[in-house]
Amino acid sequence: MKSTSRTLLAAALVLGVVAGPAVPPALAATSSPADTSPATASARSGIPELEAAIADLPTSDATAALVRVGGTEGVWRGSSGVHDLTTNRPADPAGRFRAGSVTKVFTAAVALQLAAEGTLDLDRTARSYLPELIPASYGKVTVRQLLNHTHGIPAADVPGGTVEEWYADRFRIHDPEEMVRSATAKKREFAPGEKQHYLNIGYTIAALIIERITGDTYEDQVTHRILKPLGLRDTYLPGTDPHIAGEHNHGYQTMRLADGTTGLRDVSVWGPTDGWAAGDIISTTADLERFTKALFQGRVVRGPLLREMFTLPKVADFSTGDPAAYSVGLSMKKLGGREVWGKSGSRWGYNTGIVSTRDGSRTLVYSVNSTNAKGQEMSTVVRNIMVAAYGSP
Repeated sequence: MKSTSRTLLAAALVLGVVAGPAVPPALAATSSPADTSPATASARSGIPELEAAIADLPTSDATAALVRVGGTEGVWRGSSGVHDLTTNRPADPAGRFRAGSVTKVFTAAVALQLAAEGTLDLDRTARSYLPELIPASYGKVTVRQLLNHTHGIPAADVPGGTVEEWYADRFRIHDPEEMVRSATAKKREFAPGEKQHYLNIGYTIAALIIERITGDTYEDQVTHRILKPLGLRDTYLPGTDPHIAGEHNHGYQTMRLADGTTGLRDVSVWGPTDGWAAGDIISTTADLERFTKALFQGRVVRGPLLREMFTLPKVADFSTGDPAAYSVGLSMKKLGGREVWGKSGSRWGYNTGIVSTRDGSRTLVYSVNSTNAKGQEMSTVVRNIMVAAYGSP
């Protein structure tokens, strides 16, 4: 593998990209008319690379794509694909979707708000907040380490080993405390603060701490602290409801079907409780764009604590040995000759990402209905969107 390809693959693991076309230096401010055909990009003007990135979607890779690029360098909006494979009507640009691990940015923001208020101490141990849940073997793990993935706690056990098994079990309700007990019953992966391993479990514990210190639900804290103040009316936390409320483009997953063949199955209805505070939020590209701009402008997390979201721990990745790529809530990669920060997320049938330069000059939000959203290989559509917006490393 060439060195450029290795760099792009590393970017894919962090921000959801691999290789793709070059990007021009700036975007043209454009508007996009309504989509008139199922498989054609709805934006008829704008830079060709972005139009090409979402045009003529192959259903073997994705069934819909929604993109919003913004910032001081220009604006671009586009959508393509279909609402569903039964009617083949055009994808809804305003449709809701499962945003997966983008949820972690909201969780981290609430924790940092509480830290700014003095009710949460990032250097205090998780066990001191949850003594009945966190065993002594993990007694030195701090809240900051939960949020920047340097805690050393392994993943919780989730039944099943294939997408077909997970689909059959998709309505199971996972209790967050039981997931924590499952994880902390195992031997630690490394000493706290020694390495970085990106996992959901740290955010599950962080949300339980948020509930303990506020006496409120995690969902209500996110709603009252972030969703309502920013006017994110189409964003919500679903609890145990497996449905996506309101208008949404259907998500599909390639898997073995009942007749023994391999094909696409509608996976839009799927229980979200295995992700909870690490991956269950439902939103729209417009809402996530508003959230991203507010976050990078310092209107969500204010003051010095915002630096936590743009500070990478000086440790190596547990699996690869590469420098740590995740901060509190976000991750960083160099694309197009500059640092971009953001977070990607995957749920069955849906890939999502929020990305921005540190100064907010170029923001990107995408939702791609990938047919193998949680696979090892990143969606070609996601790859091309990212590189069209920011360029190659």
